[in-house]
Amino acid sequence: MARRPNPKLADVARAAGVSLATASRALAGPALVRRETRERVQGAASMLGYVPHGAARALATRRSRTVGAVFPPVDNPIFAAATQAIAHELAASGYTLLLATHEYIPASEVAVTRTLIERAVDGIVLVGLDRDPEVYRIVSQAGIPYELMWSLDPSGFHPCVGVAHRIASVRATQHLLELGHREFAVIAGRTAHNDRSRERLAGVREALAARAIELRPERVVEADFVLPQARAAFGALLERAPGFTALVCGNDVLAIGALAECARRGIAVPGALSVIGFDDIDMASGVTPALTTIRVPAAEMGRRAAARMLERIAGREIERAEELPASLVVRASSGPVRP
Repeated sequence: MARRPNPKLADVARAAGVSLATASRALAGPALVRRETRERVQGAASMLGYVPHGAARALATRRSRTVGAVFPPVDNPIFAAATQAIAHELAASGYTLLLATHEYIPASEVAVTRTLIERAVDGIVLVGLDRDPEVYRIVSQAGIPYELMWSLDPSGFHPCVGVAHRIASVRATQHLLELGHREFAVIAGRTAHNDRSRERLAGVREALAARAIELRPERVVEADFVLPQARAAFGALLERAPGFTALVCGNDVLAIGALAECARRGIAVPGALSVIGFDDIDMASGVTPALTTIRVPAAEMGRRAAARMLERIAGREIERAEELPASLVVRASSGPVRP
């Protein structure tokens, strides 16, 4: 059976010896036809090189079977794990993930969200709470569901799946307090347009305030989530306000950068300084010393976000918010304060 250019569904049906409707069911909903018929239709489609026309199918079903996701830069390992999990969960249900990114710039998030909607996605996954309200307006105008990841909306308005960043950060700081530390410094992520960074920094302050310890302003530095900035931020802390014995970092990349700078300067960890991160990326357990951190279940969060989105696309009700656990993982980078 020879291939023909641009084969149509009618050609597949004719080659398989079935009706047009049966051929359509065999390709779009294989469970709806007998195995023998399904295999015959699929074999004919493969032989002819037939590919279903996505635009036509979307027009007929009012579904593109795509979901858009708008993420901060996915070179952050924690986001890479989540996007892979989303894509895998969607693929299992016959959906494709369309991924767009922005650099924590609200206007960029608006632009890429609009682009995804123009591509007729069936739903949108967003990260965090901070954004231009225009994003919600254009999603609402498109009449599609959206899901927030990473953060929990305290108002209860937005559908979301995430972790309690402030509470987890309190727990991380308490761990260092229990080890006897009283002199703290922080390398935080950029807090502008990033509610997760603000909540993690607020958690440190809250835990210290509960022990009547002030976090001195000169001992807080913000940095982008890249190793060179983390190393520079640690150096700035040492110049501005040395003497701290505990360093809390806004994520693991910042903490690993600080550890690298400690090694370069000959600062013993945890002998002279205890360091703690946030996220528990794969590298956290592989650096020396292994990093104490907060474990964020990024892959599970991605799977849950995708599953919740599929439920809502299908018109089913789900819980407004779903909180996932963020647990403390104690490793070698934290230890008792040295007398």
